[in-house]
Amino acid sequence: MTSDSINSENKPLKITEKIGYACGDMASNFYWRVFDVFLFIFYTDVFGLSPAAVGTMMLVTRLIDAVSDPMMGALADRTQTRLGKFRPYLLWGIIPIVAAGVLTFTVPDLDDQGKLIWAYATYIFMMLAYTFINVPYGALMGVITGDSQQRTTLTSFRFIGAFSGGTLVAYFTPELVEYLGQGDEIVGWQQTMLLYGVGAALLFVITFISTKERIHPPLNQSSSIRQDIHDLSKNKPWLVLFSLALIIMLTITLRGSSGTFYLKYYAERSDLIGAFSMAYMLSLATGAAITPLLTKYMSKKRLLFLLMMVVGALSAAFYFVPKDQIFLMFAIQILIGLSLGPKSPLVFSMYADTADYSEWKNGRRATAMVFSAATFSQKLGGALAGALMGWLLASLGYQANQIQSNESELGIVLLMTVIPGVFAFLAAWIISVYPLEDDALNRLQTELASRKLQRT
Repeated sequence: MTSDSINSENKPLKITEKIGYACGDMASNFYWRVFDVFLFIFYTDVFGLSPAAVGTMMLVTRLIDAVSDPMMGALADRTQTRLGKFRPYLLWGIIPIVAAGVLTFTVPDLDDQGKLIWAYATYIFMMLAYTFINVPYGALMGVITGDSQQRTTLTSFRFIGAFSGGTLVAYFTPELVEYLGQGDEIVGWQQTMLLYGVGAALLFVITFISTKERIHPPLNQSSSIRQDIHDLSKNKPWLVLFSLALIIMLTITLRGSSGTFYLKYYAERSDLIGAFSMAYMLSLATGAAITPLLTKYMSKKRLLFLLMMVVGALSAAFYFVPKDQIFLMFAIQILIGLSLGPKSPLVFSMYADTADYSEWKNGRRATAMVFSAATFSQKLGGALAGALMGWLLASLGYQANQIQSNESELGIVLLMTVIPGVFAFLAAWIISVYPLEDDALNRLQTELASRKLQRT
């Protein structure tokens, strides 16, 4: 590899490529944000499942990702086409994810047992389809540029796209379900997901066209899937991030999924669900947008630590907000969103850094494996959050579309406030042991560049 090639890996990215890459996560969030905000209440209040059954289903189906995510990463790492390793999956995965989205939000005319089987089958299909396209998409970020600050900027664009897509979903979904269904929620959900699927397909095509893979594994690299997994097990920075992503996802999913219940049953303001979700998503997008500025003055590790401490404190404070103080609810929700917004750009940029660390330490690079296992940690965190939520609501006597008991109402409030706050404090402790400080990262990336030049 020549010095020109090294410079090509690290040169500033064009704005068109940053925006093009961001379109991919906007597309993904036409699905992920629906899962995060609406899926649980869809299954209980529209589909007709009990909260305990939904919680168990979410846990079981996500555990399947323990196999599918790393296997997808291994497959993507070993893909060789003239279009690249990861970009082709942005086209190949379109039809499966569009079909899965529609089927998951289809309510069949079956008995309770048949509907439960349908829910399991379609949700598993949905998770596999999402994995097939999203794991290569995530790994793509790790091969677009080799510069750590450029990665932070790219991931900031990515999550601006993600939160923009999430904002659209959060605000317009209730309106679209009502408009497209004309009073029939079942039809409305199915048609809404078809519309989101068409939009996602167009956005994935834009990402495919506008991005370029620049970083490649060492020449003649040969490793087994077992070796890739072994390398991950010895990659301390990655292990810390894996645990961190899981815990932070518990915080995010609990607050996102319980928010709809909180407004509908505790605040008794169902009319504000769209606006509340939109305000949160806009604050997340703003937080993601300012991340490159923040990292100029503070290391990624220290910034994450401080932000998670703030999220924990604000979540605990939310518990004391009276049910009629809507303005205060919105204010604290926006502050939490601003604090959580930088989390995703920071963590995913750091994942790319751990791929560099693995190559530096082991002489092997498995970018998609790093990102796929990272994606699994997020899905597992979301699954544990869904299970915890379902089991707690069931144990406290939650009844869909009914006035809730004092115990059920308290459970909804705790799921929105104190419980995610505890997980946020735990996340702050985990990030405090992350070993890849900026100085160490700069040294290993300089050494990697030197090795590449010596191989030419």
